[in-house]
Amino acid sequence: MENTLDNPHDYPLLVLASTSPRRQELIHTLQLPVEIEPSNEDETVDIHWAPYETVEQLALRKASSVARARRARGEGGLVIGADTIVVLRDTILGKPENEADAFRMLSALQNEAHEVYTGVAIIDTLTGVELVRHRKTAVWMRVLNPEQIARYIASGEPMDKAGSYGIQGLGAALVDRIEGCYFNVVGLPISLLADMLKVYGIEKP
Repeated sequence: MENTLDNPHDYPLLVLASTSPRRQELIHTLQLPVEIEPSNEDETVDIHWAPYETVEQLALRKASSVARARRARGEGGLVIGADTIVVLRDTILGKPENEADAFRMLSALQNEAHEVYTGVAIIDTLTGVELVRHRKTAVWMRVLNPEQIARYIASGEPMDKAGSYGIQGLGAALVDRIEGCYFNVVGLPISLLADMLKVYGIEKP
């Protein structure tokens, strides 16, 4: 069990280091004060990292960038960074470069299991205390024909999504089943985040 740290903040202000509408919507379910401050950190990774290392390091990199900026301005808060990747047969599938790349990814994913990893990092800007975790969810897609894949790509939804699909949108129709946390696939595992916040003296619900 994690040890609980003293929370030096006047109130539990959360700072989400992301402009993702999906993560913003999810973090507001905690009903805590939240500020949005995007991070533009480099997302290059070591090709030898395991998937969980990749998402944890990228999440930490995003949170660290915003935490440094807030400390420089004398601002507090618990900065939260997150990163999500799709992994198929040990290969990381990022966001598609174009429609042809999206078609390639979706063709490979259909009728086969893959994993979605999300890393979450929290940094206390006042104490510098860091906490990094990850969660994994298995996803099975339906059998899809080329016409179905092309119609989905034409919707525009795949173009900013890891693995070229969004389970919370039209992409829900592509998914047969999942094993694990649904919100992890969306991009922010709320139950994991809630457990991590307990370490900082914040318990929800």
